Amino acid sequence: MFRLVCINCGAEYDQSEIIYRCSKCNHLLTVKYDLESPGFTRADWNSRPLSLWRYKEILPVTGEPVTLQEGGTPLYHMKRIGEELGLKNLYAKHEGLNPSGSFKDRGMTVGVSMALQLGMKTVACASTGNTSASLAQYAAKAGIPAVVLLPAGKVALGKVAQALMHGAKVIAVRGNFDRALEMVQELCLTEGLYLLNSVNPYRLEGQKTIGLETVDQLGEVPDRMVLPVGNAGNISAVYKGMLELEELGFTDKIPVMTGVQAAGSMPVVKAIAEGLEVLEPQKDPETIATAIRIGAPVNAEKALLAIRQTGGTALSVTDDEILEMQRDLARKEGIGVEPASAASVAGIKKMAEAGLLDKDEKIVCVVTGHLLKDPETVIRQCDPPVEIDADLKSLRAVLR
Repeated sequence: MFRLVCINCGAEYDQSEIIYRCSKCNHLLTVKYDLESPGFTRADWNSRPLSLWRYKEILPVTGEPVTLQEGGTPLYHMKRIGEELGLKNLYAKHEGLNPSGSFKDRGMTVGVSMALQLGMKTVACASTGNTSASLAQYAAKAGIPAVVLLPAGKVALGKVAQALMHGAKVIAVRGNFDRALEMVQELCLTEGLYLLNSVNPYRLEGQKTIGLETVDQLGEVPDRMVLPVGNAGNISAVYKGMLELEELGFTDKIPVMTGVQAAGSMPVVKAIAEGLEVLEPQKDPETIATAIRIGAPVNAEKALLAIRQTGGTALSVTDDEILEMQRDLARKEGIGVEPASAASVAGIKKMAEAGLLDKDEKIVCVVTGHLLKDPETVIRQCDPPVEIDADLKSLRAVLR
């Protein structure tokens, strides 16, 4: 059993209610389970394959889920980059190997399943790209329409292509993501569409399984988890999942939660640095890492709590540092990611070089999206193919 609870005033709402924020104080909602007498054991989970639905007892879906076999993504030991940074226990959880190529699939399998469970007929979101791609794919699987709003000219081509190919109604808004989110929220409230941005607490339930899988793959709770921060849902979700593991008695510690933003889009970093209780939105955010180009993260309230409660931090990295790490991940570890994904590892590099990390820390960086999400950025920073005549002499000449 579960219930929706306001994280500010504690007001409770029935699980059948279509609601995204507390109607009493307008703060965010979270999903609460009865974990004192859960009715399942660690052995139950261990008997199942590694996937998102391995943890079904602490997910809100009661019927057959809308699934594309998401989750079970690999955890890579980054030996070469780790050695360069003096970190022998540095790992990457590659969420770009989910069905649509990003971590958003974890939220969408739960979110779209809940849409059907609640009797909703159409789903919608605003997106910097990955959310729209994932929503389109899962809505197609469920057989229901999807509407997505994108900031015009600001979304990587690969992500737009995914949303279009999977049949979503794609609308480009002449404004930034934050404006598109305001519009889609109003649309859902007035027209009865089901909102599946991360203000929807069920979205984050799926995303928390990133942390649950990490613990199972590593065999222990890492000392630190590092995540790129855009709308701030992922870092909030992973923290929630870790709290639930501890409450169940399956673990006895919580990792230090570390958030990384782009220097041109860093409202959470500013809030942490200045000790702000309420985040100040950043107007006109700009970064090459389009997935985290968000000035007013909807889950900031939860993210600030996650960082502060674990003694963590938030830091920023420049676009140049992001792109350099994107190349390093590909060429030194064989891990192909989009720019926003590389931000987490770029942040760890920055912390290591500043002497802020213990060399024995077990650190897991979540890399959130696949390399092919943004092929244009890849092409711009790589040398073009060498063109030669069709003879062996020419081939040998270029290889020398």
